[in-house]
Amino acid sequence: MDITIRKATVEDAEAIAKVHVESWQTTYKGIMDEGFLQRLSVEKRKELWLNNIPRVESIVLVAELGGEIVGFADGSPVKEGEYPGYDGDVTSIYFYEKHQGKGFGKQLLNQLLDEFRQQGFTSAIVKVLEDNAACRFYEALGARRLDENVIEVAGGKAKLLTYAWDKL
Repeated sequence: MDITIRKATVEDAEAIAKVHVESWQTTYKGIMDEGFLQRLSVEKRKELWLNNIPRVESIVLVAELGGEIVGFADGSPVKEGEYPGYDGDVTSIYFYEKHQGKGFGKQLLNQLLDEFRQQGFTSAIVKVLEDNAACRFYEALGARRLDENVIEVAGGKAKLLTYAWDKL
């Protein structure tokens, strides 16, 4: 079955929120506090996406299989002054666990990077927790490790890695 990638609409907010919550619960199991993960709310994430999707600076894409949203990605300009010389920020990319490892993420990320190019961006970053298997995904797609910081997340500390594509 082929995946369809398109720009998200506000009508997609609940479906995106469901992917967001479930994928955090599977991706970050053993990385983040289990209680925190279980308390994640589709309703709260839906509110987040109802706000994010219409924002002019946001690019939100969904991946559909058979008419069902099974993944999403979003990006925006890098926060001013955060990483000089880089203009696009891959804010997130998530799929339901059963749809991971099938090449869909690569298709979705490539579409997001194409959207960046269309907006005149020439480079991009992505931030990912060190213990997340997605580090290998980004490395395999040509991103190089740029930076690392220790952050507080879900009541604990974690190492956040920043990867970069110097040329899109």
